[in-house]
Amino acid sequence: MKKALITGSCGLVGSESALFFSKKGFEIIGIENNARKFFFGKDGDITWIKSKLRSSIKKYKHFHIDVRNYNSLKKIFRKYKNKISIIIHCAAQPSHDWAKNKPFVDFDINARGTLNLLELTRIFSPNASFIFMSTNKVYGDNPNSLPLVEKKMRWEIKKNHKFYQGIDEKMSVDDCIHSLFGASKTYADLIVQEYGKNIGLKTSCFRAGCITGPNHSGAQLHGFLSYLVKIALKKKKYNLIGYKGKQVRDNIHSNDLVRCFWEFYKRPTRGEIYNVGGGRFSNCSVLEALNLVEKMAKIKIKKNYLKKNRVGDHIWYVSNMKKFRKDYPAWKQKYSTKIIIKELIKEFSS
Repeated sequence: MKKALITGSCGLVGSESALFFSKKGFEIIGIENNARKFFFGKDGDITWIKSKLRSSIKKYKHFHIDVRNYNSLKKIFRKYKNKISIIIHCAAQPSHDWAKNKPFVDFDINARGTLNLLELTRIFSPNASFIFMSTNKVYGDNPNSLPLVEKKMRWEIKKNHKFYQGIDEKMSVDDCIHSLFGASKTYADLIVQEYGKNIGLKTSCFRAGCITGPNHSGAQLHGFLSYLVKIALKKKKYNLIGYKGKQVRDNIHSNDLVRCFWEFYKRPTRGEIYNVGGGRFSNCSVLEALNLVEKMAKIKIKKNYLKKNRVGDHIWYVSNMKKFRKDYPAWKQKYSTKIIIKELIKEFSS
């Protein structure tokens, strides 16, 4: 049986990947140590997802391993070797705010952890496809230098601008502020490319904006839509941090994203980068998201505006997926922001 090794297997993208690839006939090797609970407390705890995977997937093997632990990972790779057909690396420290207080931990998880996996893939599973869950934060705050226009509910870019349909892979990663999280993920992104273009592994970096879905253990420091809906339904006050709440988020459902992985697996390349996100099809400002939740759930949300923005936060970010669509034309996007929010309300109301 083909095997899929998934790090962060109980996170949003990891669990969606596990469920998807198990249905495609893969045995799932899940690497997960519930670090999200350490980062974000009770809101980040993914124990419920681990139970869901164990009950839903017959061929799911769970390993409580930290990606920083090379020797523990080595035992797994040595055991399965070339039986591993795909590696989906989702494990990460995902928060700007958290990283600035613990930079060594952030770097070791995001950078060293990725290097560990690449080197073990090279040694034991060189024919496997290696998918890295990167981030649009590799571009730092360069998107904020775009000529943005403030509107009533959001920031926007002029229709005649080259990035109106979304930011593509040609945006520079240089001469900007990344946040420490963005810097550690940029290293990981670059080394994944290097192991593809230089060493010859079948690697790819998927640079996502806001990923969401019902499997998300959203917390204040990470998990925009999930946390927003959760707070709203609990009738708690929601903090809008900087930019008057008009900053635009690019939302892609985890299922849409994982179907991108499937297309790559069927026809892999080496060291490729792809911007992935909701694009013009699925994006919203924080204010627009709150308004949608209010209308759909028929509630009134208490708002608290904080003037100081988060370091490295994007004022406007919409992904341009033209490159991926050109390389993999069979992929189709299913989930709009409205559909995503409707699904989240249903999930958190049950």
